[in-house]
Amino acid sequence: MTHQVRAVVARGKGAPVSLETINVPDPGPGEALVKIEACGVCHTDLHYREGGINDEFPFLLGHEAAGVVESVGEDVTDVAPGDFVILNWRAVCGNCRACQRGRPWYCFSTHNAKQKMTLADGTELSPALGIGAFAEKTLVAAGQCTKVDRAASAAAAGLLGCGVMAGIGAAINTGNVGRGDSVAVIGCGGVGAAAVVGSNLAGAAKIIAVDIDDLKLNTAEKLGATHTVNAKGTDPVEAIRELTGGFGADVVIEAVGRPETYKQAFYARDLAGTVVLVGVPTPEMKLELPLLDVFGRGGALKSSWYGDCLPSRDFPMLIDLYLQGRLDLDAFVTETIALDDIEKAFERMHGGDVLRSVVVL
Repeated sequence: MTHQVRAVVARGKGAPVSLETINVPDPGPGEALVKIEACGVCHTDLHYREGGINDEFPFLLGHEAAGVVESVGEDVTDVAPGDFVILNWRAVCGNCRACQRGRPWYCFSTHNAKQKMTLADGTELSPALGIGAFAEKTLVAAGQCTKVDRAASAAAAGLLGCGVMAGIGAAINTGNVGRGDSVAVIGCGGVGAAAVVGSNLAGAAKIIAVDIDDLKLNTAEKLGATHTVNAKGTDPVEAIRELTGGFGADVVIEAVGRPETYKQAFYARDLAGTVVLVGVPTPEMKLELPLLDVFGRGGALKSSWYGDCLPSRDFPMLIDLYLQGRLDLDAFVTETIALDDIEKAFERMHGGDVLRSVVVL
């Protein structure tokens, strides 16, 4: 059986997205059909539309999503019809060398649905991050579904599917922020704001938010930053050092993905401190640092991919914290919109006043 549903499609580089009817097949072995309830509008979706990921158009956009499993294929045992799930783009294989060594968050062989969703004329779609959730229903690998408590708001829960998990995980999983640590977060968009929240959850004593936009800094302060630095008129390295007794922060999280801000993070950390890169650079970017400084300052330089998360471990735990009132995921939902408002949401991304626009179906 094929399901005809409404979905948002990007047909060509830079062209406005369109709301179209697509065909979604019933799940095959190892697959799940999910009725989408909510999906966040992420910068990655804009990158897909702009051709910044690859040129495998047409794309079915959307990946920060939560919904209900409608049906499953053969050999699926972890989720069942009726389960409320958050979708993820890291369906670990369980068999690669990382999984076999007990490090599944580094899985080298994550997988997606094998069947293709198509346009009405049969043209195959490329789902964003293997998900494609700006749609009434989507087909994914069952391992991309993580069951969580149904009491959670779908609009808030879905954000763990990408940006919020990336930021929280950069602090807790990659940066290993501990009780009493000092943390600086450079770049306070959605991911950086989530890194502030993660540092707070981990018990950091001092959380310094750095950005060039006062609106983002105000939001970071509301989410737990103890200090803010507007880098437009202040040297952030000197400011971070001044706020940490002249030493630098124990952990600096770079959530921009540019060589300039990475260098700031490198020099704003304490000796033997940790730098975490969670901002995503573009392919042409180059970084140049004196090798003697890399050697002499010690510590760790880490990259954080999806917050080094393990969805089956992290999603239920974070949803429990949310339901206990200890993690304000609702604060990341700036507005709820309809499927045909996504182009407007892309435009609003540049205003500085939106953490997430969330499509609610």
